[in-house]
Amino acid sequence: MLRSFLIYLSKARWARRVVTRWQIAWRVASRFVAGETQADAIRVIRELNARGIHATLDHLGEHVTSEAEANRAADEVIAMLDLIEAEGVRSGISIKLSQMGLLLGEEICEANLRRILEHARRKGNFIRIDMEESALTDATLRLFHKMLDEGFGRHVGVVIQAYLYRSQDDLAEIVRRGGFVRLCKGAYKEPPEIAYPKKADVDASYDRLAQVLLDGALDAGAPLASEDGHFPPIPAIASHDEARIAFA
Repeated sequence: MLRSFLIYLSKARWARRVVTRWQIAWRVASRFVAGETQADAIRVIRELNARGIHATLDHLGEHVTSEAEANRAADEVIAMLDLIEAEGVRSGISIKLSQMGLLLGEEICEANLRRILEHARRKGNFIRIDMEESALTDATLRLFHKMLDEGFGRHVGVVIQAYLYRSQDDLAEIVRRGGFVRLCKGAYKEPPEIAYPKKADVDASYDRLAQVLLDGALDAGAPLASEDGHFPPIPAIASHDEARIAFA
């Protein structure tokens, strides 16, 4: 239920307005949402940095409905890269390609993604491409690999979802190329034809993929996260599940 709520919150502007103004709902959402403004985000990142934690900044937004909206969303990410540099905080950025125009056409999204990565390279920062519903997995990975081909490998990573049957093959190819991966369980509701429906099976898949990811990182020399907090290590284990964290 909480996962579905957070996904919906990331897409619906009216829901975000309600949550940020309704105290009970905000108590729940504030575990995951820094606030409504860039100043809120920087404040929370500073608090995390003070505790020795590097951050990833994710601008919540809806699926865009026009090329102009997609371009504005990309402009906002570029502005956040400038803000991170100006404020001197330790943070990278995560983006959703649906916000960059993926549902309008790969060409629009590709142009915006390239523009963002070019700026990230100039600013010495890192962009993580979030994985969304399975209908977008092929296009997301296709664009990620294209950016690797264009030499952005140091500045871009992607997310792999353990509950998808296909993820073992997807991960193997990314590890082979030395790509940066954040491994998560997966939060979208997917049919049993393409995703494990049972938690125990998802957990087992997560552990198998974590082993592949960690072994690949060790073989590659597994660079540590950079001191400025912009670049993550190759293996990023994303889970609140203590058993999964302990396994990794």
